[in-house]
Amino acid sequence: MTDSQLRQDVLDELEFEPSVEAAHIGVTAEKGVVALTGHVPLYAQKQAALAAVRRVKGVRAVADELEVRLAHATTTADDEIARRTLAMLDWDIAVPPKAVKVLVRDGWVTLTGSVNWEFERKSAQEDVRKLDGVKGVINQIEVHPKVKADEVKAKIKAALSRHAEVEANQIRVTVTAGSKVRLEGKVDTADQRAAVQNAAWSAPGVTSVEDHLSVL
Repeated sequence: MTDSQLRQDVLDELEFEPSVEAAHIGVTAEKGVVALTGHVPLYAQKQAALAAVRRVKGVRAVADELEVRLAHATTTADDEIARRTLAMLDWDIAVPPKAVKVLVRDGWVTLTGSVNWEFERKSAQEDVRKLDGVKGVINQIEVHPKVKADEVKAKIKAALSRHAEVEANQIRVTVTAGSKVRLEGKVDTADQRAAVQNAAWSAPGVTSVEDHLSVL
């Protein structure tokens, strides 16, 4: 696939994605690396745009240079963002009570603390990205599982075999220290790569995932 064709495919996917206002997004492509420039009005739109690009066949990596430019009328004070963030975390049953601390500065939300599972860490970040006035999220929540992941490799391989879009036999999984996962092998798209990563993170006890997957 040529760079110009990949660029056009990415532009088409951004236009097709209903949750993204693509009018102010610029796209360049070179050897499978796609760079996004320009701006969007909401942090959630930025994340949706990045997800849309990763779905495109031929995208090997994404360089994120998108800015979140809030309209003046929607600008929210940091203290209000902090209150809304704490409320969202309190309402979310997937996030352990009082486990996450919040710092807000100039619309950027930093999350810290400790949880037992990766899905709890991700859920906290998802809660914040939905809020008006948020320019970005820095997720520094640590995962400290209560259980040792002795059977992590088997659980990851089983999860991969359940993914219709992933060729499980093309993926090599190595587990060290009982909880650190190394992924190697080949996938067809960046979206498949994300699916493999998610499968690894979904195994109980995983504290880190080292991704050495190649996108064809």
